[in-house]
Amino acid sequence: MKKVLEVNNLSVSFQTYGGEVQAVRDVNFELHEGETLAIVGESGSGKSVTVQSIMRLLSMPPAKFKSGSILMNDEDIVTMSEAQMEKVRGQEMGMIFQDPMTSLNPTMKIGRQITEGLIKHQGMSKKDALERGIELLRLVGIPNPESRIHQYPHEFSGGMRQRAMIAIALSCNPKILIADEPTTALDVTIQAQILELLRDLQQDMKTAIILITHDLGVVANAADRVAVMYGGKIVETGTVDEIFYAPKHPYTWGLLGSMPKLNDTKKELQSIPGTPPDLKDPPKGCPFAARCPYAMKVCDTYMPEYQHSSDTQKTACWLLDERAPKVNPPENIFVGGVKEHE
Repeated sequence: MKKVLEVNNLSVSFQTYGGEVQAVRDVNFELHEGETLAIVGESGSGKSVTVQSIMRLLSMPPAKFKSGSILMNDEDIVTMSEAQMEKVRGQEMGMIFQDPMTSLNPTMKIGRQITEGLIKHQGMSKKDALERGIELLRLVGIPNPESRIHQYPHEFSGGMRQRAMIAIALSCNPKILIADEPTTALDVTIQAQILELLRDLQQDMKTAIILITHDLGVVANAADRVAVMYGGKIVETGTVDEIFYAPKHPYTWGLLGSMPKLNDTKKELQSIPGTPPDLKDPPKGCPFAARCPYAMKVCDTYMPEYQHSSDTQKTACWLLDERAPKVNPPENIFVGGVKEHE
């Protein structure tokens, strides 16, 4: 598959009154045409900062690119001017935010919010842009688009607002679509509809998707590959089957163990004891060492190198070192039946 995005050794920090927060640390991944890459992890792990860095949506300062590159079409987004980025946003990349009500302009009609990108990036006339806007609303499943396009966001339901956000993000046929927790604010029925819509649109338009979520049920149904993020670092990557059937990192085990399971008669969910690290003073070794029940002395001192379990799966964990004791995943984690809840 054609590579549409390559992130190399990306590090992003924030200057605060309390010191420098190293939010993203040496992150590497690739995105290919027509695939969905899910980035998962607890709040504060660096997921949203990573994708906002790709879109160059962070205020600089206080944010700062410390190192690395973000390559698209052989050009580095990190070094682009704001004028260049204005052409990239919308035309090359689109973004769906978590809460459409705070992302849509409440003073502008939906039609104007869809058509402004078409007029600016595609050079359409107002009439042609409006016709295309109606087509997009119909494409994302909004009924009566001819009348709905003249309404304001507050006249839409939550699910319809998210569909309108998707229409805006897709208006200029971007190669990359970034979805940052796109279904968190929706009920499960609407959530399933939105995910199905994204899958259908991806098949039709060959768009590559980066999906940010903490919901592993969403990942199981929507993703091709998964990157598990913790403490500003990617600790494990693999195909969705590798992450669910054969996870290698104890943090991934913890995330899977905390998933509610329909066939589990236990009343209490599993949890990961402790709290994420303070990224003003990040640990020298593995960021998960302080919470890991299998941590060794070396885990506190040195960050492990990636170990490859297959061509598509790699994990940063000292337990995979040939000198480490053999540790098997807990029996209660979700290592099988990825699709059992469908």
